[in-house]
Amino acid sequence: MLAYLKANWIEIVGAILSLIYLYLSIKQKISLWVFGFFASAFYIVVFFQTKFYADMSLQFYYLVVSVYGWINWKYGTHQAGKELPATRTGKKLIWQLALASVLIYVVYYIVLAKFTDSTIPKADSLVGMLSVVGTWMLARKLLENWLVWIVADGLATGLFFYKELYPTAVIFIIYTIMAVVGFLQWKKTMLTFENEKA
Repeated sequence: MLAYLKANWIEIVGAILSLIYLYLSIKQKISLWVFGFFASAFYIVVFFQTKFYADMSLQFYYLVVSVYGWINWKYGTHQAGKELPATRTGKKLIWQLALASVLIYVVYYIVLAKFTDSTIPKADSLVGMLSVVGTWMLARKLLENWLVWIVADGLATGLFFYKELYPTAVIFIIYTIMAVVGFLQWKKTMLTFENEKA
C-alpha cells in the first residue's frame, strides 16, 4: 500500500484537491477556483505520463479558466460587493455552445489522431470537448454546466478505468454523482433567490 501511495502520490493529491474543488463548486464558494488551479497543475503531470493528451491540454485551459472564473464570480455583477448569481443558459447561447462544441471536438480529434500516439482519440476528444464547454459554463455560473459535467464525468470514468487510473476513476464516479447533486442544489438556490426577488 505504501509503495502504491509513493508511486501515485501526484495523482492522489490531484484527486483530493479536485474533490475539494467539486464540493466548493456545489456550495458556490469562490475559493473553488484556487483548488481547481492547483488540482490542474498536478493533473498535467498525471495525464502526460498516461498519454491522455486531450486531458493534459485541458488542464492548461483549466489553469487559465480558474483565474477567469475567480474574476468573473467576484466582479461579474454590476452590483458592488455582490458575487455573480447563478443563471440559466439562454436558447441563443445553447446554439452557440453546440456549434463551439462541434468545432472543439473536431480540432481535438484531428490533433490527437494525426499528431500524437493517443490510443483513444475519439473518446478522449469527446471528454475534452465537454470539459472545455462545462468549465466555461461554470465560470459564467450557468446552471446547465452540471448537465454537461454529468455526461463528461460519466464518460471519463470509463476511460480512466480503461487506462488503469483507479484513484482518478473513483473520483470521477463521485464527480458524476456530485454533478447531479450540484445541479439540484444550484436549481434550489436559484428558485429561492427568484422567490425572494418576486
